[in-house]
Amino acid sequence: MDSQSTTAAGTPIPVNIVTGFLGSGKTTLLQRLLRAPQMARTVVLINEFGEIGLDHLLVERVDEALVLLQNGCICCSVRDDLKTALRGLLSRREREEIPAFDRVVIETTGLADPGPVLYTLLGEPVVRHSFRLGNVVTTVDALNADLHLSRNPEGVKQVAAADRLVITKTDLADPAQTGAVRDMLGRINPSAEILDVAEVGFDTERVLAEQIRDLTPLMRFRPHVAESTPTADPSRGLQHNASVASLSLALEEPLDWTAFGIWLTLLLHRHGDNVLRVKGILRLQDVAAPVFINAVQHVVHPPQHLARWPTADHRSRIVFITRGIEHSLLARSLAAFSNSRVAARADA
Repeated sequence: MDSQSTTAAGTPIPVNIVTGFLGSGKTTLLQRLLRAPQMARTVVLINEFGEIGLDHLLVERVDEALVLLQNGCICCSVRDDLKTALRGLLSRREREEIPAFDRVVIETTGLADPGPVLYTLLGEPVVRHSFRLGNVVTTVDALNADLHLSRNPEGVKQVAAADRLVITKTDLADPAQTGAVRDMLGRINPSAEILDVAEVGFDTERVLAEQIRDLTPLMRFRPHVAESTPTADPSRGLQHNASVASLSLALEEPLDWTAFGIWLTLLLHRHGDNVLRVKGILRLQDVAAPVFINAVQHVVHPPQHLARWPTADHRSRIVFITRGIEHSLLARSLAAFSNSRVAARADA
């Protein structure tokens, strides 16, 4: 079972989540990515085949829920829940009913909250044993980003959960409009890398690289102390979601891992629905290398120990994306719990 359910290196199979609001171009992006040779051993999980429009790539329909593509990919329709679909793929591969695969890409519906998908990957024992989260890629329409994000909380959650934000339809937008969207996304989720779909091309490595590979967004912090919850400027978008804001914290002293874990557990237990994202790199007491942490709402990823610090600055850096939480109180709470000086920047 173990040797069949993991990659050749013996590690769990990476799962990439591609999400984005209705009409934001996630299907088009996925089509482009699937043409790359390194995607030949990929399973794509979608809700219905019609949504992905891959008819020109289909070679053989195995059954009503599964087809094989010309480049070797497997396209599978999720008719049950995600847990059942993933476990079913492993069983079918072991029985040699489908080819071997070493990556899974999940395309969500346009109105999906990524939280439940992440919970399945990280919380269901059999799934967690066989699969690992690669990253979350969210597409954002350059022409309609302000409208989508100001009126739809699902769209904001998709942006907050992202490790990569891909701006689409930039060929139809003027540079100023694309620049404004980039700025808005950077304020909502300063921990994500922002890409232009016109520049990405078929660079699957850049789009689907695992989240801890590039920590540059987390290290761009230039602190000043935030005294109150930032207020939204209507000219900057998010008019109807003004309570969604991001906050970057830097802690001067090393953290006690146990104390920090208790603090984060209490925060998510009390406010998890309104803590859309926590992402950070931590300096711990008596530990030379940093630890990467990541949480989406109530879902906490296993912490990952990194080999080295990405820059000479060894302070802990944490980005919070919250809804309706007073940032000055959050910063003071963490400072008190960790007994550390905290510098903060409001990013919204």
